[in-house]
Amino acid sequence: MLKRLITLLVLCCTPALAEDEQVVLGLSQDRVAITATFDGSEILIFGAVKRETPIPPGPPLEVIVAVAGPSSPVMVRRKERKVGIWVNTDSVLVDSAPSFYAVATSGPLDDILTDTEDLRYRISIERAIRSVGAAMHIRGAQDFADAVVRIREDENLYSIRENTVAVDEQTLFRTSIAMPADLTEGDYAARIFLTRDGEVISQYETIIDVRKVGLERFLYNMSRQQPVWYGLMSLVIAIAAGWGASTAFRLLRET
Repeated sequence: MLKRLITLLVLCCTPALAEDEQVVLGLSQDRVAITATFDGSEILIFGAVKRETPIPPGPPLEVIVAVAGPSSPVMVRRKERKVGIWVNTDSVLVDSAPSFYAVATSGPLDDILTDTEDLRYRISIERAIRSVGAAMHIRGAQDFADAVVRIREDENLYSIRENTVAVDEQTLFRTSIAMPADLTEGDYAARIFLTRDGEVISQYETIIDVRKVGLERFLYNMSRQQPVWYGLMSLVIAIAAGWGASTAFRLLRET
């Protein structure tokens, strides 16, 4: 009976201990509208840490913010020069890669997050890319996943910004995430992690809705739902634009 009572007490107390510090999050906006003049956006992410007990002694609280766009498979091909021309030699399908990925931290990522926790929660850019494997005959298979990261970093779609999350009194935190103009439409997952001594002690996730609106939305839907009419409309617009330009140049020459 005593053993059962002790076991019951442990089970009851464990969730409370795991939730001593919780994230209370806020966003400057939870919806990004992509219009014809959209040139990017910046989202302010701020929040507080809710506690039932005083701040525990020991290593300070650290905060990691990760925002990920919709994921999809990516085919990566390697080119080699043969007989004077560049040809595709090997190809690997990277199983899942987010269209956008940004990480902001309150300190150096290697110092505030252990490799084990990174592997568990897939926080760093390298962990966010999922590549199950490649054919045995392909050499340097990891290079293909690295190429995805390198290309998207050059396009400002992937970034890690260390020491950009401000943490006040281990309770309040804030940062901003810059989102480029060429965003993929969909749900963007914003994850916030609280860590101590490299271990994740709490996490929170919310969604940022990124959608095309107005004329952009109309054309996008038409191109996929009514491709024939979309093609005909594009042809008419191109003919009209060409005719208008030729008429304008002819009038200019006559004057």
